[in-house]
Order: sequence, then C-alpha cells, then structure tokens
Amino acid sequence: MKKWLIFLFAVLLTANWACRKDPRKDPTGGNPNPDWTDASHGNSAHDYATVFPQESVNELEIHLGADNWTAVQANVKALYGSAFGAGIGGLPPGGVTAEPDYFPVTVKFRGKAWNNVGFRLKGNSTLNTAWRSGIYKLPFRLNFDKFAAQFPEITDQHFYGFNGLSFSPGAKDNSLIREKITADIFRKAGVPAPQTAFYKVFIDFGAGLKYCGIYCAVEFPEDNMIKAQFGQESGNIYKPESKLASFIMSEFDKKNNETAADFSDVSNFIKALQAPLRSTDTAAWRKGVETYFDMDHFLKYLAINNSIVNWDTYGLMAHNYYLYNHSSRKLTWIPWDNNEALTKSPGITGTAGGGGGPGGMTGLSLRMNEVGTAWPLINFVANDGVYFNRYKTHMRDFKNTFFKQADMDNLIEKYHTMITPFVVGAEGEQPKYTHLSSQNAFVAEKVNLKTHISNRLTLLNQFVP
Repeated sequence: MKKWLIFLFAVLLTANWACRKDPRKDPTGGNPNPDWTDASHGNSAHDYATVFPQESVNELEIHLGADNWTAVQANVKALYGSAFGAGIGGLPPGGVTAEPDYFPVTVKFRGKAWNNVGFRLKGNSTLNTAWRSGIYKLPFRLNFDKFAAQFPEITDQHFYGFNGLSFSPGAKDNSLIREKITADIFRKAGVPAPQTAFYKVFIDFGAGLKYCGIYCAVEFPEDNMIKAQFGQESGNIYKPESKLASFIMSEFDKKNNETAADFSDVSNFIKALQAPLRSTDTAAWRKGVETYFDMDHFLKYLAINNSIVNWDTYGLMAHNYYLYNHSSRKLTWIPWDNNEALTKSPGITGTAGGGGGPGGMTGLSLRMNEVGTAWPLINFVANDGVYFNRYKTHMRDFKNTFFKQADMDNLIEKYHTMITPFVVGAEGEQPKYTHLSSQNAFVAEKVNLKTHISNRLTLLNQFVP
C-alpha cells in the first residue's frame, strides 16, 4: 500500500509539472501578456527583415505615461541642470558622464505589446539641445529585459530576437537619412557596420500618443551585429572613449566578457602603437602593431570616413567607435553613430586648428597632415609611407567602385522618397515634435546631400586620380 501511494504521488507530481506552462506564453499563468511568442518576444533568431526593413518604414508606439515622464524630467534636469524646454543652461564642464536612468514602458508594434521594457534617453549635445528647446523628438534606447529582476515574467524578453535598439532622431540632419546612408555605405564597401531602418515613433507622455517623427533605429554591435557580420562574437567587444594615446582601463567600456578583467588586447595594442621602434625600425613597428590590430581594415575605414567626411568620431572626438577582438583578425574597428556624416568639406590639405585641430568640427583633410600626436593612430598613419600609401589605395578603390555619383543619388532618392510622407504635409512632423526648422529644409537637404557627394568626388579625383 505504501509503495502504491508513493507511486501515485510521483505520477501526480509529474503530471502537474508536465501541465505547467511558461507564464510568459500563457495569459492564464499569471502574466497579462497574451502576445508572447518565441518568435516575437523570445530569445530566438534575429529577424532582420522585420526589425530592419530596407524598403519600408516601421511604426512603433511607446507608452511612457505621465508619472514616468515626470520622473524622466527630474532625472535629466539633475544631469543637465535645466528643466525641459527651459531654453537655458548647457552641458556641465567636461560634459555629462552619467547616463540617464531607465524607466519601464510598454512598447507596441504590429498589434503586439512588450511590457516593462527599459526606456532611457541617450546622447550628449544632441539630447542637451533638444531638452533645452523643449522638443519631444528625443534620442532614446530600448532594452527589452532591463527590468527582468523586477518583473520575472519578462525574463529574456526580446524584440524579434533583439535585446535592444538605439533610436536616432536626426537632430542635426535636415535630410533625416544620413545615419542610414552612411551605415549602408560602410557595409557595401566592406566595412562591417550596424543595420539601420526608419521608424515612425509615437510616444504617450501622459496625454495620449503623440507623433514624434521619423527615427533611425540602429542595431547595437554587441547584440548580434558582430556575430552576423564577423561570424563570431567570443572576443572582447569595447565601446571606447579614448584617443589611444595611452591605456586607461576606464576609457574602454566592455560590452561582453565583463567578469573577466582582461584588457590585455587593447593595452598591448596601445603599447605596440606607442613603441619607440616607430622612429628606429618602422617595419618592426608595423609588425608589432599588426600583431594586435587589423590595420588594413582600419585604413579602409579611414579612407571611406575621410572621403565622405564624418567629423564626430576618432581624430577629433574620442568616441563613436567600437573595437572587436577577432580571433584571427585581432582588434577590428567598427564605426558607430553616423548622424553627422556627409557634411562639411575640409579639403585635401589641412591647417593647424582645422580638421583634427581644436574646435575644427569640419572633419579631417584627405592628407590628415593637421592631425597631431594626441591622436596617434591617425598621426602615425599619416606619417608612415607604407600605411599612407595603403590608405590612398583604399580611398581610390572606394571612389572608383562604390562612391559613384549616380549610385549615391539613387540611394538618396530612395530613402528621401520613402520617408517623405511621414515628414512633410499634414501627416508629417510638427512643431515641438521635430528638429526641422521648416518642412522646406527637409526638401532642400536632399539637394545639399547630392552636392556634397559631387564636391567630395571632385577632391578625391584630384587626390587619388
């Protein structure tokens, strides 16, 4: 009898466990979200076609709510010293080093809801300008399982396979397409870069959904981009804020392998870069650098970046790049945050104080002769005959193969046409929810982009005929 009771208990216990369901997928299991599926909410395959469509514009709703919006305002005021729309104040000396806080929101997309998603504002000067001006088209990022500890039912919540997304509002870009075009150019020319897509974004700040305009959604390199484009992701991934003049651990934000305090890859690279051999045995110096760093890849990136012009990155600003330590290619450069690319025209030869000099927010000249030793990776390339010739070869190949006026014009027309219905007209961006001075500015910027390409090609044909 005792054995029979034990057997019956075991059968009932097994049956009970067998009948239990993942509460995230079962609305009767304690989770109010009936929309959860493995494909949409689970940690499943990354659905690039859904999240990053290349032929259409996605639409996203963010339900922030009045209480969260009040908390966001208090948080950002504490960081920037200015109330939303106050029109006064500025960045503290040295900028803002602390990041804004995350707040739980509901995200809706194609009839499905994602609950308790982490939402936070991002950026530095872009956020500061929009904030002081009282413009609701604010830069932000989403982290879909940020609050899993507080809400266990969303553990491992993803957005069609993606853990998070960054949303750029095109704050300093009247065309609203520079971020996307630049990433496309890099990938097409053989430099891995994040995938991007356009989104119509609606946000409820507490008084109902408001159309906040066209955003460019950007993939985080540490999410799936590196695995998708490099075929691996086990090496260290860094988002540095460093001039690479010396190794300071705090300047290398690790995006993976955080528990392993191993920064030897970047520290060895910087040590090799600064080795005295550079002035006595350049061949040995180059070999030492390339032991830790994919220099040829960097030279290709640099050639493209200087061709199209992007001043808001290494060479003038110690940010907006990633480094990935590939198993065979070693530390590899990844461009990031390209919303201020395809502007200015610094010329073939630079002058002190311009390009890479103090305050010269015009980008680097093609020769890069103005860049000082404060930016050693570029300064040393510009002054090493072997590397400089390889840089010019990459630039010539880029000009002749990828950077053609007709191709660039077609790309500009494609994206301009795609987003126009959601930027101009009655259904377009409206005051307080746009960074455009006028809708005419958006129309005119398409011509300015094409003119920029033409001007750059004229210089490139002189420099690398």
